[in-house]
Amino acid sequence: MSALPSLRQLSYLVKLSEKLNFTQAAEASFVTQSTLSGGIQELERQLGVQLVERDRQHVRMTPIGDELVGRARVLLSMAADLVEHASKGAAPMAGLLRLGAIPTIAPFMLPALVRTARERHPGIRIALREDTTVRLLLQVRDGGLDFALIALPWDTTGLRVRELFDDELWLIAAQGDPAAKPARPSVASLDPERLLLLEEGHCLRSHTLEGCGLTERANATGIEASSVTTLVQMVEEGLGLALLPEMAVRAGLLVGTSVVARPIGAPAPRRGIALVARGSTARGEAFDALAAIAATLGREPRRRRPR
Repeated sequence: MSALPSLRQLSYLVKLSEKLNFTQAAEASFVTQSTLSGGIQELERQLGVQLVERDRQHVRMTPIGDELVGRARVLLSMAADLVEHASKGAAPMAGLLRLGAIPTIAPFMLPALVRTARERHPGIRIALREDTTVRLLLQVRDGGLDFALIALPWDTTGLRVRELFDDELWLIAAQGDPAAKPARPSVASLDPERLLLLEEGHCLRSHTLEGCGLTERANATGIEASSVTTLVQMVEEGLGLALLPEMAVRAGLLVGTSVVARPIGAPAPRRGIALVARGSTARGEAFDALAAIAATLGREPRRRRPR
C-alpha cells in the first residue's frame, strides 16, 4: 500500500487553499516556504495527482485539489478531536473553549451565558468570536471553533445540533408610523416595499424574507444595513420598517431611541436558536452543559419591557 499522507502535509494544503500564496501559507503554518512547497510536492507525488497550479503570478487549486481540501479539513478536525478526547478526559469542563456566535445573538446573550458558565464551571475559559453563520460553521467544521450559537433554519448537515429556544421577530418602526399602530400587526399588513434588510451574509436577512413570505431580493430603497444597530438607526430616521429579534428588543437595543417595537400577530415569524458542534466533537459534556445554560437563559422571563 502506498504511503499515507501526513496530517502536516494536509494542513499545508488547506492553508495554501486559503491563502493562494506560498509565502503567506508558509507564514501561517510557521514553516519556511521551501518546507511548505516541498510538503505539497511530496503529497502530489504520493497521490499521483496535481493539486495546485503554479506560475510566477498565480496559485490556483485544481478541481481535484479543491475536493481533497474539503476532505483534508474533515480529517484534521477529527485528529484535533482525538487529541482533545485524550487531554480533556480527566477534566471535561476545564480549559479553553472556543465559542462563536452570530451578530444578532452575541451582544444580547453571550454576556449572561459566559458569566453563568464561569460561575458553574470555574475551571473553564471561554474565547469568543462573532461572525456570520457561514464563516462560523466553516470554523466549527475546520476545528477553529468548538461550538457556535446560530439561528435556524440553516444547513447544518454533518454537525451536532441542539435546538435551544424560539426567538420571535418583532416589527420596529419610527414613532408615529401607521404600521406600528396595531398592538399586534400582521405580516400581511406590512408593506414589502418599506422593509429594510441587513446585507447579504446575515441570516436575519433570510429569516426576515422567509417570515414575510418574500423571495430573496435587494431592498427596494437600495439601502441595506451592515448591523442591527445601523438597522435601528435607519428605522428611526423614517427610512422604512424592519424585523428585529425579540432578544434584541428585550435586551434594550431600542433604549435611547424613538423607535417602537410591536410583536407580530400569529403566526409570528420566528427563528430557532441552536448550539452546534462537529459531529465528532470531543467536548460532548461541555456541549451539553453550555446548551443547558443557554436554553435556560433563553426561556427566562425578560426583565426589560420594550417600548
